[in-house]
Amino acid sequence: MVPFHKPIEDTLREELSAYDDLIAALLVRRGVKSAKEAETFLNPSYDLHTYNPMLMKDMPKASERLIRAITEGEYIAVWSDYDADGIPGAVVLYDFLKKVGAHFINYIPHRHLEGYGVNVAGIEKLASDGVTLVITVDSGITDVLSIARAKELGVDVIVTDHHEPGESIPDAFAIVDPKQAGETYPFRELCGAALAWKLVIATLSQDFSGREKFSSGWEKWLLDMVGIATIADMVPLVGENRVLAKYGLLVLRKSRRIGLTTMCRTARINQRTLSEDDVAFMIAPRINAASRMGDPIDAFRLFATEDHDEATLLAKKLESANRRRRSAAAAITRAVHTRIKARAPRDDLPSVIAMGDPDWSPALLGLVASGITEEYGRPVFLWGRDAAHAIKGSCRSEGVTDTFALMQATPDTFVQCGGHSAAGGFVVRDDAIFFLEERLVQALAKTSPTVGETPLCADAKLLLKDVTSTLLEYLEQLAPFGEGNKKPAWLLQNIKITQVSLFGKNNEHLKLFLTDECGTIEAVAFFAKHNMREYAKSLNTPARATLLAHLERDTFLQRNVLRLRILRLL
Repeated sequence: MVPFHKPIEDTLREELSAYDDLIAALLVRRGVKSAKEAETFLNPSYDLHTYNPMLMKDMPKASERLIRAITEGEYIAVWSDYDADGIPGAVVLYDFLKKVGAHFINYIPHRHLEGYGVNVAGIEKLASDGVTLVITVDSGITDVLSIARAKELGVDVIVTDHHEPGESIPDAFAIVDPKQAGETYPFRELCGAALAWKLVIATLSQDFSGREKFSSGWEKWLLDMVGIATIADMVPLVGENRVLAKYGLLVLRKSRRIGLTTMCRTARINQRTLSEDDVAFMIAPRINAASRMGDPIDAFRLFATEDHDEATLLAKKLESANRRRRSAAAAITRAVHTRIKARAPRDDLPSVIAMGDPDWSPALLGLVASGITEEYGRPVFLWGRDAAHAIKGSCRSEGVTDTFALMQATPDTFVQCGGHSAAGGFVVRDDAIFFLEERLVQALAKTSPTVGETPLCADAKLLLKDVTSTLLEYLEQLAPFGEGNKKPAWLLQNIKITQVSLFGKNNEHLKLFLTDECGTIEAVAFFAKHNMREYAKSLNTPARATLLAHLERDTFLQRNVLRLRILRLL
């Protein structure tokens, strides 16, 4: 049976006496401990709850260097990552530099040909073209050698990145990374695009030639890109990130950015009611599909263009790439499941699952690893070979293991590794690939690097007749939901199930029809676990079962109907 969260302490309940029992309990479970914190959480304010970027270590130095480059007409390169954090961040700097009239270029490394991060060949090419300042977005903090090469060539580098630094940090002109040692900024969990946006705000806070081109508050319109990245990159939606996500969604719903409106229309997203789920499950996958199945520049150009015809062409191109991405990832997923089932019973599998195939595309393995991790409840490491024949892969945590710490605790195995506790990427030494799983299992047993388990608990019981728009609107006080602010989970006991349906190309999704005297409501589980699907198929409808589920609104094809998202079926 699913456990309930512990009741909140009497002192906390008294502190939050302005709220009813449910909201008070939900606030406490999200780390709120005072009436002031509750007000901040429920009513995040752009003016009151965002911080001055100049508080960030190296930000004054970085903004002054950018102003000098703009003023003196230097050739600037914006080097961004190719994912749904790096590309929106690249667009943020593109919009700013274009408006100010700077001489600049956007450089996005090709995922398959160059890989993640700042590489020496790219730096040498930019230097030969006359670039004297490189600004990284969502990358650079571990690229010590490449940035050293830039310095040799007389190119200054401003690193803006939110990833964990390695043992040594690059010798860059300035490093804007809240996770570096000696950081002075009050909030450490901003995504890469948010840091690029902070650099823009810091620059606009100063007087320089071209500053007059910007109206007061112009930078707020960039929050459409910051909002996408904050939600897509799964940074915790607490503190300042909560403000950026909330206001980012407001701007996204009003944005006149041609590429965004065209993408929404092509993907059949209602832009006026766009939610965090639309960003996470509809927009972000299409941005990422550009690099996984082709060239990331397509996603960048879509958001940067002011041409309707180009936007239409690029939106359709990303739609096609996303369909191909889904198909290719599904094929790898089936292959992984087949291998796992051939190895051992589920309960006898090793504490870490690691496997690969030279034919698997490294660009798709993060997606696959996420599903396998959820299915088997273990950290998963999957690898393939890239265009340079390097053994490259992705890993995902089951919510307990710190994958970045685990890789660091596995000696003589990785050429390169990076990321954070929940997810990461790696390159394996050729002579270590046959021992990868064994070494990871040994490292886990010796060090047990954990991030702390968060068991799945019910927030409260719910009757089917109580699944109403009024309840959903009530809960939306806590939105936007995401990492660090999960949707409330409801326990529906002994619910009547009148129909079971599997859907999707490979019947990977599950739909249940739940009925009581008031009517019928759909409950769905996308990419349902094997055990859940098998249990649902075994039900002889009409049947009764217990569900743990989220309450949400299905806006696909503008249906705008309530449904439940199944977390567990008992």
